Amino acid sequence: MARGVPGGYRIWDNRGRRWWGDLYQLCPDDLMAGLNGGADQERLTALLKRTRAQKR
Repeated sequence: MARGVPGGYRIWDNRGRRWWGDLYQLCPDDLMAGLNGGADQERLTALLKRTRAQKR
């Protein structure tokens, strides 16, 4: 699940009850929809890789 935090967005892992991954300053709509929707791991991995690449 994606949650807004000061400075951007972070990913909250409900099972592990902790923050997961990097802090994203900009969070594209397709990534937000994927994180808050169904758990399609392959699609989420591709979206996260693309978002990280844009960050650099």
